[in-house]
Amino acid sequence: MCDEQYKQHGAFSWCELITSDVAGAKVFYENLFGWQMEDLPMDGMTYTMIKAGGREVGGMMTAPPDGPEMPPVWGSYVTVDDVDAVAGKVADLGGTILVEPRDIPGVGRFCVLQDPQGAFISAITYQDEKSTNG
Repeated sequence: MCDEQYKQHGAFSWCELITSDVAGAKVFYENLFGWQMEDLPMDGMTYTMIKAGGREVGGMMTAPPDGPEMPPVWGSYVTVDDVDAVAGKVADLGGTILVEPRDIPGVGRFCVLQDPQGAFISAITYQDEKSTNG
């Protein structure tokens, strides 16, 4: 899903838009940045892969059912070696876990956290590609 350089602990690795109007967002960003969009069916939803120059750089999706009043937002993912260990440190450092670590099938494991100042960010441990290829 992402280049090896983005699998380095501490590196920003993915950006994702969560919005109530994916169709409108696709038109806006295609025309603004020249991004290419590819819709991928996933567990009861469609995930739109964003590509720049043919390379996957991010995604967008409709707000999940448990966040219907959430305003549209771009989120960033930071790669970590062990998302569960990172999530375990958040409270001790004054932050809050908003989405407990959970799996994204075929991708890895992530969590969403809020830092002590109120900013949101996601941490992700990518699945070892060797384990997905047999």
